[in-house]
Amino acid sequence: MIEVQDLTKYYGATLAVNRISFHVARGEIVGFLGPNGAGKTTTLKILAGFLSPTTGTARINGYDCFTESLKTRRSLGYLPETVPLYPDLTVTQFLQFAARAKGVDGRRAKTEIDRAIADCGLKEVRQVLIGSLSKGYRQRVGLAQALLNRPPLLILDEPTIGLDPSQIVEIRQLIKELAGEHTVILSTHILPEVSQLCQRVIIINRGQIVASDTPDNLSRQLGGGSRISLLVKGPPAEILAGLRTLAGVREAAAVGENRYLVHTQNGDDLRPQLARLVVERGWELLELKSQEFTLEEVFLNLVTEEEA
Repeated sequence: MIEVQDLTKYYGATLAVNRISFHVARGEIVGFLGPNGAGKTTTLKILAGFLSPTTGTARINGYDCFTESLKTRRSLGYLPETVPLYPDLTVTQFLQFAARAKGVDGRRAKTEIDRAIADCGLKEVRQVLIGSLSKGYRQRVGLAQALLNRPPLLILDEPTIGLDPSQIVEIRQLIKELAGEHTVILSTHILPEVSQLCQRVIIINRGQIVASDTPDNLSRQLGGGSRISLLVKGPPAEILAGLRTLAGVREAAAVGENRYLVHTQNGDDLRPQLARLVVERGWELLELKSQEFTLEEVFLNLVTEEEA
């Protein structure tokens, strides 16, 4: 669906994107992550046809995003981080304008607008001027225009920003339902959102891709080894000393009352050895479980390493 090869973008003398390459398969939901200034929005704008690359290529459905921009735009719906809306139009009027701009008119336009309004929870405000809407509702209007005409590709830049918790849940569910029928690139700073929605994650930092894999694989490969959480009753000093002497333990720390966190070397699963140690020492084992590294920890680890 998307093929990016050696994509580079300069703003004057400033290098924003540095020879990045990646692909997105049809039907995938891919998280596109990076700190501020990493090159995320620049890359998304090139894919959407708003910017031209300095060098390299980006293709959607086989069409070049710059030289064949009109063809690629027919295949995508784009929700930018700052949604461009006309405050003096009602929600319905704006979506009618967006539908005409996308070449959708007549009876089909009405059907598409009604569907987008229903999907994005805009029925109650469809005749309200956009200028009087809350930020959350404006975000919904932006998402609705992206969904018009059921484009095979959706590029969503911070789609849940400004929404209240219940609206966030609704929009996340909507994005989940788009999987399969649509390919989705999701850029967001809310990393738990990526874990919930995305099948794969691409992390960019300082204009270069530093990781690309599933969230689970990134947690295993880049988390620095496995962690095991224990709930053990006994003398805290003795427990810590015992945990640290076990072969394969890189570090052990107390993280709460009777709670200990063990970092293992090389990702080894030491749960059997830890259970045996606790029983042999006569301590009371209340809980023993693996604790995966979160996407936030992996992200910070990668970004920190790159900056170092």
